[in-house]
Amino acid sequence: MSDDQPIAAGETGFDRLLRFSVPDRHARGRVVRLGPTLDTILAAHAYPPAIKHLLAEALVLTALLGGLLKDDEGQMTLQAQTEGGIVDLLACDFRNGELRGYVRHDAERLGSAGPNLGLEALFGRGYLAITFDLASTGQRYQGVVPLEGASLAEACELYFAQSEQVPTLIRVGVRGDAGGCVAGGLLVQHLAEGEEGRERLHVRMDHPEWQHVAAMAGSLRHDELVDRELSLETIVWRLFHDDGEITVSQGCPIVRGCRCSVEHYRDLIERFPPEERAAMRADSGMIEVDCAFCSRIFEIPA
Repeated sequence: MSDDQPIAAGETGFDRLLRFSVPDRHARGRVVRLGPTLDTILAAHAYPPAIKHLLAEALVLTALLGGLLKDDEGQMTLQAQTEGGIVDLLACDFRNGELRGYVRHDAERLGSAGPNLGLEALFGRGYLAITFDLASTGQRYQGVVPLEGASLAEACELYFAQSEQVPTLIRVGVRGDAGGCVAGGLLVQHLAEGEEGRERLHVRMDHPEWQHVAAMAGSLRHDELVDRELSLETIVWRLFHDDGEITVSQGCPIVRGCRCSVEHYRDLIERFPPEERAAMRADSGMIEVDCAFCSRIFEIPA
């Protein structure tokens, strides 16, 4: 759309991903807002507020990064590997709009740690692994970076700077109230040919185009990301309407997507030899499999 024609208001609803690009600035981006799907994922466990906030941020980041996939059956996985922290496992993944996540933590240590916990207090010495699995080619790309900075979003920016060499800015907002939890996020990147990209001739953090895009995107407030009445299209329009044409396309709807089932676990268990399956058997005579993502126990015949 040209700069004198605002983007249509669109839906102000939740669980949506919007892709956009600003060709004149060689920039692309993703913006997402989660609502009911986020509540469903968080409700699987009795997470305390600090862990809910952490997982909400991680899920927004997973949706943003997963939205970069052009392979509908591809999967993006975000996992924190930690040592000595309150949180010892954080795992989220995204595939074709299906989003899931889980946090395992030490409740006793969390209760005595006090408010306003940063990454170091939550994770101790940790690393963030970001993996893109492309179903169409069978290729896997993974980058691992230290869990450093004030937030998971900053750690993800470090991943793109170090592993992808793509200037990237990410903003995430989370709000919980009587109506449930709302979380939103924005990701913008500078590529030599915008959305498609090519040989990275412009990979400079001080490139004038990127400095302008980063300044505009950095002006976005957290309360705008979680504003139920503000559409994703309006957010993009407010930031970049002075920069010429803006192209937008809808991503797939976002739903909670735990891929566990009796059939799935039966197929996995059948790969073990009979003596190992016998050792797995509970007193009931069944093999019990606990899915941490959806907090369900599946009983599989031994």
